[in-house]
Amino acid sequence: MIFRRKNRTFSDCELMQQIVSGDQAAFSELYHRYKGRMYYYFYRMLGNSAEQANDFLQELFMKLIEKPESFNPAYSFSTWLYSVANNMCKNEYRRRGIRQEYQEAEALEPQFDFLNESTLEPEQVIEKIFATLNSLGKEHRSAFLLRYREGFSIKEVAEILELPDGTVKSRLFYAKKMLAEKLEYLKDEIEF
Repeated sequence: MIFRRKNRTFSDCELMQQIVSGDQAAFSELYHRYKGRMYYYFYRMLGNSAEQANDFLQELFMKLIEKPESFNPAYSFSTWLYSVANNMCKNEYRRRGIRQEYQEAEALEPQFDFLNESTLEPEQVIEKIFATLNSLGKEHRSAFLLRYREGFSIKEVAEILELPDGTVKSRLFYAKKMLAEKLEYLKDEIEF
């Protein structure tokens, strides 16, 4: 992403270098570039809690303000930012005492009382997909969101999640498989 100031454009990495020097406008630009994406990531990873997503978004950018030098310009800024966000989510899971992936899936299992509905509106289909996505364990959901919502490559997802590429591919395969099985009833409404 590029930021223009006085006929000059700045990449995310250049903005981070300016932030290290205390440039508040550079911070503001990075915040505006990433606040929506990071809010969505936290919202989906933390059980669809708008309050928690906002809290985590604020904490993430506070970390960036407090320790901008922790960013290594040899890496992609977005990959680094999502790595920090992912670690924040992991810490929250530990704090909550969640140890097993499927405990969360059981607690968030969607209700399928709408199976007999003949026609769903597009918005309803999207709601059902997200309810089902939330029923996935955090590891599968995280990989799925980073790859298909945020558009990161397998390699970038692996860097963010600190996993081998093969593990990411496996998680994506099983996430898609679980979603396909749980959303079988919507096969006429969507394509997998």
